[in-house]
Amino acid sequence: MPIKVLVVDDSAVVRQVIQEVLSVESDIQVMGAAPDPIFAMERMKKEWPDVIILDIEMPRMDGITFLKQIMAQRPTPVIICSSLAEAGAKVSIEALAAGALSIITKPSIGLRGFLQDASLDLVQSVRTAAKARVSRPTAATGVMAERSVTPKLTADVMLEAPSAGRSALVHATERVIAMGVSTGGTQALEVILPNLPLNVPGMVIVQHMPEKFTAAFAARLNGLSTIEVKEAQNGDRVMAGRALIAPGGKHMMLKRNANNYYVEVADGPLVSRHRPSVDVLFRSAAKFAGANAVGIIMTGMGDDGAKGLKEMHDCGAKTYAQDEDSSVVFGMPKEAIKLGGVDHIVPLHRIPDIITKA
Repeated sequence: MPIKVLVVDDSAVVRQVIQEVLSVESDIQVMGAAPDPIFAMERMKKEWPDVIILDIEMPRMDGITFLKQIMAQRPTPVIICSSLAEAGAKVSIEALAAGALSIITKPSIGLRGFLQDASLDLVQSVRTAAKARVSRPTAATGVMAERSVTPKLTADVMLEAPSAGRSALVHATERVIAMGVSTGGTQALEVILPNLPLNVPGMVIVQHMPEKFTAAFAARLNGLSTIEVKEAQNGDRVMAGRALIAPGGKHMMLKRNANNYYVEVADGPLVSRHRPSVDVLFRSAAKFAGANAVGIIMTGMGDDGAKGLKEMHDCGAKTYAQDEDSSVVFGMPKEAIKLGGVDHIVPLHRIPDIITKA
């Protein structure tokens, strides 16, 4: 059966172009388009969509309010497509917290051309959303959509691969936790980080998000958690009771000075079609922490982090993958398991305890 999509946007141009883009796909059916949530509600009384593409700023009812009503009534995959997300991160984090699965930021001008150029991203987002497990949110659930038409480069463009086993012999005094996550990751991190005590090892985290959003997301997590959570800056020390989240649009690498760990935040090309890339972070953890590291790969589409986790495993690190039942999208963990780099497959609720005991 085709994926039934409902488009809710007050712009006639947006409704028209999205319908044109999606209608050429044999596995996607645009079941309707509504200029605001009130019209959408009437349409949904007759037939419920599999995926909703939703604007934020609309007459009669805003998209965030509508999103909350959908999630309370019948949790459904929702893709936010809004120019407001470009203006600032606050509304985007609010949308994710309300249950949105992903966010596509559209420009205020050149809208038709942008949507046509981004058609591959939009189609991929719809297909991924249709497969996602969506539940009533207790926290944010999504990730911002990434462009997926760029060449797929490896972590070689950022740093050399470690020699298997050699990094495991490096002596250091502290453990470090390296985590990688994508679609569904904001929900997963809000389950994990607020449940950690102050004495947990230092953490370095890649959550796929574009620039301007990670600072607000880190601030939100910091307010919910006992540990310190912050958007990483170049040279930040990795220490117990602190979680550093890679800034959107930058790669983050773990480095070591004597017995202390710190992060290097750097520009660079997309790796595994992402920036920040989990593969880059995991390779750096393999190279500079070895057996002193713990690698955790969680919910997300694609395969970013799978090769890096295998490198961590080969350098002596303990490695974990989130299980399929608790993942919103079982892509990244599945690929890591296929490569043989995972020691243990665990449900989301067990990860805080694993980190605490590391």
